[in-house]
Amino acid sequence: PALPGAVAGVLLAIVLAGSAASAAPRGELLLKVVDEATGQPLAARMHLKDSRGQPVEPPKSVFFKNHFAIDGQITLKLPPGAYTFELERGPEYVIVYGNFQLDPGASDEKTVKLRRIVDMSAEGWWSGDLHVHRPLEQIELLMRADDLHVVPVITWWNNNNLWQQRELPEQLVRQFDTNRFYHLLAGEDERGGGALLYFNLKEPLKIAGAEREYPSPVEFLKQARQVEGAHVDIEKPFWWDMPIWIASGMTHSMGVINNHLWRDGVLDNEAWGKPRDRSLYPGAHGNGRWSRDIYYRLLNCGLRIPPSAGSASGVLPNPVGYNRVYVHCGSQLDYDTWWRNLRAGQVVVTNGPLLRPRVNGQLPGHVFRGEPGETITLRVELQLMLRSPVEYLEVVQDGQVVHEVRLEEYARSQGRLPPVEFERSGWLLVRAVTNEQGTYRYGSTGPYYVEIGGRPRISKQDAQFFLDWVMERASNLPLRDEAQRAQVLAYHRGARDFWQKLVEQANAP
Repeated sequence: PALPGAVAGVLLAIVLAGSAASAAPRGELLLKVVDEATGQPLAARMHLKDSRGQPVEPPKSVFFKNHFAIDGQITLKLPPGAYTFELERGPEYVIVYGNFQLDPGASDEKTVKLRRIVDMSAEGWWSGDLHVHRPLEQIELLMRADDLHVVPVITWWNNNNLWQQRELPEQLVRQFDTNRFYHLLAGEDERGGGALLYFNLKEPLKIAGAEREYPSPVEFLKQARQVEGAHVDIEKPFWWDMPIWIASGMTHSMGVINNHLWRDGVLDNEAWGKPRDRSLYPGAHGNGRWSRDIYYRLLNCGLRIPPSAGSASGVLPNPVGYNRVYVHCGSQLDYDTWWRNLRAGQVVVTNGPLLRPRVNGQLPGHVFRGEPGETITLRVELQLMLRSPVEYLEVVQDGQVVHEVRLEEYARSQGRLPPVEFERSGWLLVRAVTNEQGTYRYGSTGPYYVEIGGRPRISKQDAQFFLDWVMERASNLPLRDEAQRAQVLAYHRGARDFWQKLVEQANAP
């Protein structure tokens, strides 16, 4: 395993000594980006700031909020002054930190080399971002600039539908650069109960005109269920209708690392979802920990839900791929296999640390089975690469940290973590949380499951947590029309019965 260290980055200083006598009001820098190992041009992402620390948008660049993509090279023709920048290409490359001074009329050419520190795809792990709102014509550059392999592009979203006045394309999946894929027809149903993301449909769902609470999102889940290969992601764990969607059995994954986590901060609220207790979940880490712990409670109910990740670039200030899910597909990437293995839980999710796990030789999502009275011992091997400091790795069993492994110990053990024993059913994962204070930056393996005696572990306390959640949501449903209210509440009653049954079937506290 790669040994951890300080923040992976290099500092590059560029000074242009232009002629003060030049009449040209702007300076000019031709900046080229190449791969350090091969010398070949690389697409990359730059965060450029002026002397006041304000983001700079170069003319004709593919710019969003505070960053822009570079297709191998860019001419920065800017007002004279001092500039700083950060140059990135996703989490698998070293960040280059730089600065330069532009004098009036200055002109120069410089080359920046980016160094790859890990090649996830070479180890079978292929990256994707499940929440992207950027224009279709920019997608290929944006994927190359952040080294992404799978992006379903959201082109319909409630009343907004790119295809309303256009004919649907015959080819919905586009492939380029051999192993990069994007789908033209991802969609989002985002209303009073929260947001669901729809992938691999043949046409948009007819949700235009849907009211905030009517019809129930489950009506659209039922439509999507009829499409072979369709995938539905619960966009965040804390949405009010999340327990109802889980009870429907018609969703496939959940955005544990979601768009409230930003590269340069957080969206420090739960929007119109279930609010967290800020005394238990304070500060910039609170929302991310709340999402994480809700997900753990679901796992404690015996539910096997793969985690996913999405950035919402195009709506919120993240770059494409800041929050990403890696799916293990082996040496060759196939689009359908990526989604199939995501549903199987063969994943890691991250907005920073890169983890590549094996537990007893198996990938995440694996179910270890045993007979009553049998003890199952799980041995974790983990490869890790960091760009932000992490003090320790955490081994999580049934929602509780059972081992904290400091990085010095991890390095000495050559990636072997302490074993974990199961005498009853449960689950296990490994996470690495960085020391970043302004945002919650971490990486996590997908869960591994243990089933002893043919039954999963079901926590009564956690099942009751979701039953209470459903009852609270139903009691506060803001629908006055009695017929509409009755139709929507039918799904709430179904969810109530689902969670009540789990409370009754519980075999753990």
